[in-house]
Amino acid sequence: MNKILTFALVNQCRNGIGTMTMDENLALLNSINVPEDLRQLDVELLPEVCRQLRMDIINELSVNPGHLASSLGVVELTVALHYVFDTPNDKIVWDVGHQAYGHKILTGRRNRFSTNRKLHGLCPFPSPKESEYDTFTCGHASNSISAALGMAVANELQGGERHHVVAVIGDGAMSGGLAFEGINNASSTPNDLLIILNDNNMSIDHSVGGMKQYLLQLNTNETYNRLRYKAAQWLHAHGMLTDDRRKGLIRLNNALKSAISQQQNIFEGMNIRYFGPLNGHDVRELVRLLRHLKDMKGPKLLHLHTKKGKGYAPAEEAATVWHAPGKFDVETGRRLDSSLADEPLRYQDVFGHTLLELAKGNPRIVGVTPAMPSGCSMNILMDQMPERAFDVGIAEGHAVTFSGGMAKAGMQPFCNIYSAFSQRAYDNIIHDVAIENLPVVLCLDRAGIVGEDGATHHGAFDLAFLRPIPNLTISSPMDEHELRRLMYTAQLPGQGAFVIRYPRGKGVLTNWRCPLERVEVGTARRLRDGNDVAVLSLGPVGNDVAHAIDELQQENEALRVAHYDMRFLKPLDESALAEIGQRFRHVVTVEDGVVKGGLGSAILEWMNLHGHRPTVTCLGLPDEFVEHGTVSQLHDIVGISKSHIKAAIQESAK
Repeated sequence: MNKILTFALVNQCRNGIGTMTMDENLALLNSINVPEDLRQLDVELLPEVCRQLRMDIINELSVNPGHLASSLGVVELTVALHYVFDTPNDKIVWDVGHQAYGHKILTGRRNRFSTNRKLHGLCPFPSPKESEYDTFTCGHASNSISAALGMAVANELQGGERHHVVAVIGDGAMSGGLAFEGINNASSTPNDLLIILNDNNMSIDHSVGGMKQYLLQLNTNETYNRLRYKAAQWLHAHGMLTDDRRKGLIRLNNALKSAISQQQNIFEGMNIRYFGPLNGHDVRELVRLLRHLKDMKGPKLLHLHTKKGKGYAPAEEAATVWHAPGKFDVETGRRLDSSLADEPLRYQDVFGHTLLELAKGNPRIVGVTPAMPSGCSMNILMDQMPERAFDVGIAEGHAVTFSGGMAKAGMQPFCNIYSAFSQRAYDNIIHDVAIENLPVVLCLDRAGIVGEDGATHHGAFDLAFLRPIPNLTISSPMDEHELRRLMYTAQLPGQGAFVIRYPRGKGVLTNWRCPLERVEVGTARRLRDGNDVAVLSLGPVGNDVAHAIDELQQENEALRVAHYDMRFLKPLDESALAEIGQRFRHVVTVEDGVVKGGLGSAILEWMNLHGHRPTVTCLGLPDEFVEHGTVSQLHDIVGISKSHIKAAIQESAK
């Protein structure tokens, strides 16, 4: 950009932009297609770039819903990173990806950003399949440090052109054990990794635990850091600072500083150089700091204080609500909720209300969630009985083992985890719950296809990976009444480890309350009798099966289709299966989970083991990662929509 234009824009930014048109308001952002364009600008223009980028994110997400508050909070950091580092040659590894919308816009995807989270459109989170600027898959929290360290070490081992590696992690993700495993390894492995801790004192719900309090209190003097760095440079230049001496001096220095300040720095205690906490919304200062740290040897951590939702008042005031607010009016801040009062509740809300109802009658019941009380509606219990609900932070493995410990000591935990996140607690489920058959109720929310969040968030695998584990009861309710009954059954004495999986979104019943009655574990429900084809379904997809059979009956009255709601994947209803194996030559199974290892596999195994030979057609998710789109679009793509169910029944009946 020429100096005259730069000077004019700088003055324009300093003098205010209230009278500019919309095109003029985004003129600077319009000139940036890739980060190299950004790096041509004068540093004085960066605050205006940030303002325009923030405006663009707000305008786009008001009509195409996504993760708003997180991305607004890191606008200045995003701009500074791409301004200082030579991306994509230098690598930025984002953690979670909720905060990466500004990154997407600055890296050649602004003209396609309106397709974000839509079928065949931009991915909901950074994905290396989509852009060379996206260095690693980041749909789940706490993995950025480990992945970035791996990249940094690999770069050293392979030689050739050196590049910088930066890990960006939020304060909520720092509660995840993997983050500490990565930091521990970084402290003992030669590397020049830069870790940026984005501390907004929030995760999706308020971050919790000792790490939150530690980050609030941590303080290190910037002048001290600058003098220390210059002294280290001088000593190194004069050959007085070898690697061994450097580590010894760091340990001595950290000990002295801790004694003087009466404050232990956990990062420097692990030989990670620490800088901060600093204002994460001063983009020019961020540029200066990043240039200062860019070529510094050894692992270091830059601690930034940011505000989630920064720059948009409604999001600043209610960051949790505005994490993913849906459509909204930019001017008024009014969220445009399309739901109607007489529509069914979400499954998660039925869970939350039922948990509170059960807890009032059973003093042993406690609730546990890894950082998602509002996402899973455990906040209903928290509001009424705060002493009996525990948000353990982004730490799924700990959530399960913590629940196991409480169960061992006589409590009845309901541990609610999103299905995709339960993958991170697999060993804990086996080792800390199932082996002793402890009475922990694992409530797996967002099971099956979840929609726009895509491959990292679909609850595709839980049925298949849980089925081989001994001592687990695995169930899935077809509707809200069944959810309530299964929850009631799971907390009765003697049930042991009990899994209940249910989907994201609304149920099917407007009158969701029903008496809390016991369900006989391992029993199916025959919802419709017939003699041509038997359809066996598990979970809410059974409602689509019921509608498909209704339509087929109207089209062909002679076709008689039986429908069984299996309710339990484990134990299976062997009495029902024996009846089905004897009566039917054709069976169709339907599940909202991967076909391999799930309900269909279980039915085939049972039939073969017991000498029955019906033809079994298995409908479910294919052996591939499913993209993002609406739930109905994806159900159609993977072959479990109503039309596919009808076709499978018709084919089986031939």
